[in-house]
Amino acid sequence: MDKIKDLYYAQKKHMSQIAGHYNVSIDAVASFMRRHNLKRRTPAESNGINYKRKCPSFKRHLPLNSYERELEVAGIMLYWAEGYKSIHGNTVDFANSDPVMIKVFLNFLRTSFVIGETKLRVYLYCYSNQNLQELIRQWSSICHIPRSQFSKPYVRTDFNPEQKRKMALGMIHVRYHDKKLLLEIKNMIHSYSLSLLNQQDAPIV
Repeated sequence: MDKIKDLYYAQKKHMSQIAGHYNVSIDAVASFMRRHNLKRRTPAESNGINYKRKCPSFKRHLPLNSYERELEVAGIMLYWAEGYKSIHGNTVDFANSDPVMIKVFLNFLRTSFVIGETKLRVYLYCYSNQNLQELIRQWSSICHIPRSQFSKPYVRTDFNPEQKRKMALGMIHVRYHDKKLLLEIKNMIHSYSLSLLNQQDAPIV
């Protein structure tokens, strides 16, 4: 029993791994734990273990030269203002209609980190009287992200076509699904906020 406890509680092995270790079924391991009143992990605890073990899809790019450090500050400030930062979030999500801001954020992402380019996704928001395919073509060129990585767009139909549009190219969300990258960026925001305010009680984002 001590060996099972060590594998499950100390080494954080899953029941399937323990079953494989002893060449028995998962049901046999579950039955053993019930008989010896060994408490099983909750789904949240199991998800936490899986998250910690999961390899991130990015690497920090260090050291940075003076331009790259300047770009990093700009990218972090942009995400602080316009990025998705929910405590329950698991995706980096930066939304804007300004191509320059989108370019600066992507340059920051690609310079401060080595990312998996195929994990980048673009979600377009536009109006039904705009040329959808032309917008996708332009944003693909601006972002240097292939059209195949564009999600199904949101096309708005409930608007007055006579009103002057403020978003000539629509608006896009640039997304990268990796909770660890989101947490890294949020930690960077917090670090810079402390530095800017020069005090220990800066708000935690």
